[in-house]
Amino acid sequence: MPDAPRARKLAKRIGQIVASALEHEVKDPRLARVTITDARVTADLRDATVYYTVLGDKLDTAPDTAGAAAALDSAKGVLRTMVGQATGVRFTPTLSFVADTVPDDARHIDDLLARAKAADAEVARLANGAQPAGDPDPYKPPREEPTED
Repeated sequence: MPDAPRARKLAKRIGQIVASALEHEVKDPRLARVTITDARVTADLRDATVYYTVLGDKLDTAPDTAGAAAALDSAKGVLRTMVGQATGVRFTPTLSFVADTVPDDARHIDDLLARAKAADAEVARLANGAQPAGDPDPYKPPREEPTED
């Protein structure tokens, strides 16, 4: 029976181990700007997916995601060995690395919010000093039926 809390705990530990190994053990310069953001382990504890982001050298330069992906793929065996030694589980999960899309999604959401704010400002500018299109009192009194005497 799969143990979800154990899988979450192992995923957290794998993320810590891989991040520490990338910082201190693996000497590939393409991995200098790689940040581990999350790790997920399947319920049977056989496969682990590690999510990462890559930062550029400067704010205006694009990150080398292809180089980082190739470096992570080449370091996969060493990282799996380190995970196996540090966790002590019977079967060391296979590692797969996936580029995290959260920063790009957050940037896209920020752009959408900025456009919505600009549209709201334009509507507020147009509404300032505008007059109603209809009667000043849109609620008309009910029609009175003639009474028969």
